Amino acid sequence: MNNGSQAIWTAAVIPVWSAPPDLRDNSPMPDDSPDQRGSRLRKHADYQCVYKESRKHFSPSMSFFFRKRGVDLAGNSAISAPRVGLTAGKVLGKAVDRNRIKRRMREAVRMNLARLPQSVDVVLHPRKSVIDMEFGKLSDEVARVFSTVSSHIEKPPAGAGKRSSAAADKRSSGNSPARKHGAQR
Repeated sequence: MNNGSQAIWTAAVIPVWSAPPDLRDNSPMPDDSPDQRGSRLRKHADYQCVYKESRKHFSPSMSFFFRKRGVDLAGNSAISAPRVGLTAGKVLGKAVDRNRIKRRMREAVRMNLARLPQSVDVVLHPRKSVIDMEFGKLSDEVARVFSTVSSHIEKPPAGAGKRSSAAADKRSSGNSPARKHGAQR
């Protein structure tokens, strides 16, 4: 008795076909390619170290901070790969806009990461103009920022190899603090 409310199931013949070819090659990355996950700043303490040990530098569409890494907070030796951190605060717009800015910046950083010296941390603060900027210009600007960082990191600090003449004169004269006050030996 079938009043139409019950479905009648019949055996359907399902054709057997082979699985589609893999569209993606999920093999591991070659050993000579850099691992992008290791090139990011992730911890708040790492960002704070960069802010504390650096000063703010500017480029047309972003500001940036950088520091040369020596020994990390845990006392481990320096990590060899350069690390880059991005910030995108709410001042840049809603979440959709911030995420788009971060995606564009990550790709520009990925393309130019080889320009950075090995043991450096960089924090980039993009401006809102990055969202509408032509990607080639953005990539060129990130390349200029990384070149600036490289030139600052690789040059020695001012006066590193020279002694000041006042300090050299003080050591060579043999004057002791007691002698400055008129005491005789």
